[in-house]
Order: sequence, then C-alpha cells, then structure tokens
Amino acid sequence: MAPSAQLEDAVQQQPPGKTPLELISQGTCLPGIPKHPTFHAHRQWLLEQMALAFRVFSRKGYTDGMAGHISVRDPEHPHTFWTNPLAVHFGLLKASDMILVDYQGKPIGGNMSKPANAAGFLIHSAVHKARPDVVAACHTHSPHGMAWSAFGRPLEMLTQDAAYLYGEAQAVYKDFGGVVLTEEEGDRIGAALGPKGKSMILQNHGLLTVGTTVEEACFLMTLMERACQCQLLAEAAAANGLPKVLIPEESAKFTFDNSSDPETLYWEGHPDLQYEAYKSQGEYRN
Repeated sequence: MAPSAQLEDAVQQQPPGKTPLELISQGTCLPGIPKHPTFHAHRQWLLEQMALAFRVFSRKGYTDGMAGHISVRDPEHPHTFWTNPLAVHFGLLKASDMILVDYQGKPIGGNMSKPANAAGFLIHSAVHKARPDVVAACHTHSPHGMAWSAFGRPLEMLTQDAAYLYGEAQAVYKDFGGVVLTEEEGDRIGAALGPKGKSMILQNHGLLTVGTTVEEACFLMTLMERACQCQLLAEAAAANGLPKVLIPEESAKFTFDNSSDPETLYWEGHPDLQYEAYKSQGEYRN
C-alpha cells in the first residue's frame, strides 16, 4: 500500500472528536494545562517553571558564557515580561532571581539588583510585541543548533520529532548582523518568526522557540536541538553515499496536526521539568 493510502486509512480510523491529548492518552486522559485562581499564584507558578526550564538547559549543556535567555509574559501585565539575570548559571537560577522588564527595557520588578541581558531583551521584547499569543520564549546557543545554523537552512522532515516543526512552525532568520544590540535587529528577528512560528534558526547564531507555556517552549528547544543533531548526522552519512529518505508531506502534516497543540506540548515538556524539581529538592522556588 502506498504511503498516502496508508495515511488515508489512518485518518479514517482516527476516533472522531478527540483532541491530540486524548489520542495520545491510552485510558484516562492527562488533564489540561493548569489554571490558577489569582494572578499572584499564576505568576509564581510561571517563575518556578521558568527556573526549572533553565535547569533543564543546564543539564543538557546549553550554557554558553552569558548567552541564552528565557522570557515569560506576565499574566497580569501582558506588556511586561520576566527574564533571567545576566551572568548567573542556568543551573543555579531560582524563581526569585528573575527580573520583570517593560517593553522599553526598564526593570520594574523582581530581582533588580542584577542586570538583564541587553541582547536578550531586544530579541524577546520584539517577539512578545509581534506575537501576543506567545507566553514563553527561549533562546540558546546549543552546540548542534549553532552548527546547523551555519547552513541557513530549515530542518528537513527526517524524523517524527522534526515533524513537530512542520511548515510555518519553523522559520529561518538569515540576516545575521552581529550581536543583537539595536532595536531594529530585534524587530527583524521578531518579524521573521511569522504569525504561526514556533521555532526559528538564527543563521550563524543559534535557536529560538516559543510557546503558550514554559513547558512548550522548553520542550521545543530540546526537540529542535536534537533535530539539528540528527540532521547533521544524516548529512554526514549522506555525504558518504547513503541517501536520505524524507517523511512524506502528508505524513509530516498529520504528525504535526496531532502532536503540536498547546496541551500536548505542555505535557511533552513536563517530565524534564518534573525531574529538575525532584533533583533540586525545592531550591528552585526560593
């Protein structure tokens, strides 16, 4: 049976009216994204998840000097966002370390005893302004992400994981102009992500991911870094004569449509954060 016919059969066999999270849950369905009774409770939860996401990045080796940042839109004041202090190791960050800044770059809350990353502010403020739907944004200089960024090409649909970034969910920013120190460069990066982008390769620079939760943005970063690693390995094998086989277009779209909604991606990111919470013994909350 041809791949397209197999896909058609799979779609026909899919139970009607089920969400992607219901489809992946055999038996009792996982619950939805947590809700919070007050802005204060929601804010504290976001800051704690943010600290855990940094610890995930630390464990996976995404630290690179002072580079790399996560931003989280404040739930009560959506024209402000939280970000990490400059020159503090990802693996040490706690909820109380984060800095609240407005769109003009002025620190207005949180830990104002330390500076934020100026380049990080310019990138993240542009993303949050361009995309009101984005709650969390991550940028890292992960090794495989930086290596693949040198090609200025999107990731190919080589694996099931790569299909999470199918179509408009993935963008490439090719106009590298050095360290981001101007508002214009930040705005160009924000615009390049597009209205539906979940991820972006910054040519000669690194990776950027966004999400409606910290878990989603964090998971997409780890997924994208692995996809870059797989792409580089596949390119090396192909250079020695082994042909690559790409996922068919309809199969990649089917995978994306049934795995890349906010609820499913929240739960995809949850285990890594859960592990960091266990390892830190609650330290990330202080």
